[in-house]
Amino acid sequence: MISYAGLWDTMRQKGVTQHTLIRKYSISPAQITRSKRNERISTHTLEVFFQILDCRAEDVMEYVRDEE
Repeated sequence: MISYAGLWDTMRQKGVTQHTLIRKYSISPAQITRSKRNERISTHTLEVFFQILDCRAEDVMEYVRDEE
């Protein structure tokens, strides 16, 4: 599973809110919800997050092995 927990930490550090993502950067609320649920999001959306937050992939997402 891909965890987007780092996204929320990075947003907090950079002072970027969900409201800012939606209003200023036109990020779809559905994409934000998908990332909150650790569901699949497009590479385009990830690239936009990297640009907005001026960060790297490892600052936003992490692979977490599923428990078997």
